[in-house]
Amino acid sequence: MCGIVGYVGEKQALPILIEGLKRLEYRGYDSAGIVLFEKGALTAEKAAGKINHLEELLRGKKYNSTQGIAHTRWATHGEPTDLNAHPHFDCKNNIALVHNGIIENYRSLKALLERQGHRILTDTDTEILVHLIEQYYEGDLTEAVRSALTQVEGTYGIAVISAGEPGKIVAARQGSPLVLGNGDGENFIASDVSAILSHTKRAVYLNEGEIVTVTADKFVITTIDKVHRAPKVEEIDWTLEMIEKGGFDHFMLKEIHEQPSTLRNAIRGRLNFDEGITRLNGLNLQYDQLRRIDRIIITACGTSYHSALIGEYMIEEIAKIPVEVEYASEFRYRSPIINDGTLLFVISQSGETADTLAALREAKKKGATVLGICNVVGSSIARETDGGVYIHAGPEIGVASTKAFTSQVMVLALITNLLGRMRNLSVQQGHEMLEAIQRIPDQVEQILKIEDQIKEIARAYYRSNNFLYLGRGINFPAALEGALKLKEISYIHAEGYPAAEMKHGPIALIDENMPVVVIALKDSVHDKVMSNIAEVKARNGNIIAIANEGDTEIADRVNHVIYIPRTRTILTPLLSIIPLQLLAYHVAVLRGCHIDQPRNLAKSVTVE
Repeated sequence: MCGIVGYVGEKQALPILIEGLKRLEYRGYDSAGIVLFEKGALTAEKAAGKINHLEELLRGKKYNSTQGIAHTRWATHGEPTDLNAHPHFDCKNNIALVHNGIIENYRSLKALLERQGHRILTDTDTEILVHLIEQYYEGDLTEAVRSALTQVEGTYGIAVISAGEPGKIVAARQGSPLVLGNGDGENFIASDVSAILSHTKRAVYLNEGEIVTVTADKFVITTIDKVHRAPKVEEIDWTLEMIEKGGFDHFMLKEIHEQPSTLRNAIRGRLNFDEGITRLNGLNLQYDQLRRIDRIIITACGTSYHSALIGEYMIEEIAKIPVEVEYASEFRYRSPIINDGTLLFVISQSGETADTLAALREAKKKGATVLGICNVVGSSIARETDGGVYIHAGPEIGVASTKAFTSQVMVLALITNLLGRMRNLSVQQGHEMLEAIQRIPDQVEQILKIEDQIKEIARAYYRSNNFLYLGRGINFPAALEGALKLKEISYIHAEGYPAAEMKHGPIALIDENMPVVVIALKDSVHDKVMSNIAEVKARNGNIIAIANEGDTEIADRVNHVIYIPRTRTILTPLLSIIPLQLLAYHVAVLRGCHIDQPRNLAKSVTVE
């Protein structure tokens, strides 16, 4: 959510900042703005809408500035208007600020500042912060920012510049990620490494409560309490090619097609066939500790929550350990019972999801061992958990998650194997599971080859206003995820249900105008699912079935069949979800939707 880019160096700042904003478009936004230090003063342009609107305002204007900050805003307080767009200024236009996050006590601060004579012009919570910095400013921007932040309640990632201190950017984070990019004679500030990747691969990830003062040739990190911190410079292992479309029409389609590769990355070096067990050293748990686990809680949001539900089925089936899956946004406000045998997993693609981070911190307060499953090295979850597993999916630019979902499920399968081998899974059984896991990437490639068939099915139903997705057992969460993908990017109302629950309400909706997607694989509940299909058919519903190759009976009972390879039941969601991703994509394309930047959504949800 929102995006920040800052630059100070010797090069022209404007093209660097605009390029950085475009790299951050995938995060979701509704306005954009930029401020440059030019001829001894701060000059700004900002506009509601896409970055090209901002570029139109800048067209034909000449700037020689080598310092500036820029922002894409996802509205929380105040509508997405030119006025509410960032940057925001103090009363004298001497200080400019961009901000990700939410200032929770902004109303009381606003009342205080207005009593002291400050003119508040916008509807945002952010503008309060720049006026608060102005209130404390006495020639030292870093100290003014530090003093202002001691008065703030909420979350923030900020970058601030002052006309009185050219060549300096001050940035700080609390609950909203910021990274410093370290170059040669230049430095960058960004909310995501994708914004700076074309300029440097040296990154310093700011920790909670840290402030960094940045000039062209150095940077100094301190805490709000004035404690100096030694920076940890890390090498960014993503490449520029990873964040380009690579010839695909959209990032989402590219990322769907990357899944054979990303799944191979998730398992590379982690399969020990001789012992039938996975190697997951990042968990930082010894075998005897794993054997003592008597309960697991998994907490996540959105797509990651669906991967967690699949993990619940896997772990309980194979390792026989009770598992609870909680929405992170609810977990943090409950009083969960956590004992010595409880292990908690948090799952997040970005590693910065605000609700998931809050759940992690709440669990740690209660003494839980907390492990993370995430994609981004250096993210908050990666740093704050006791251990975990990276999914190695590479940058995911499309807002609607695809490859991160399957990589999360694959990692949960690896964890399931490990826990199972600690208990009741024999070497031979573990070996067979690993063989099935190893075949999954090739099987995904096989499904991707029938994309044209799925596109034709999308053509038949893209004008529909409602979809129902049904699955049973471990494929119920896959039905939830398929429905989520469709509504995220096509804006069609779609619901996922356990197939047997259809009779308890949703069946009332079924008629000839209701497409019903059914995951009907050859497993222990296949006959039950076929009965559910008959119930839909009796009410003139149009059925799209996901079935196993070799199922010769189903074609006569449904309108369309998408065949996928066979695998072990616990791994089937890794295959059944692929056609559902492609179906959602092609429906959205036919409806003319913004695939990679669906309305109202953000890639990394860093506010509650």
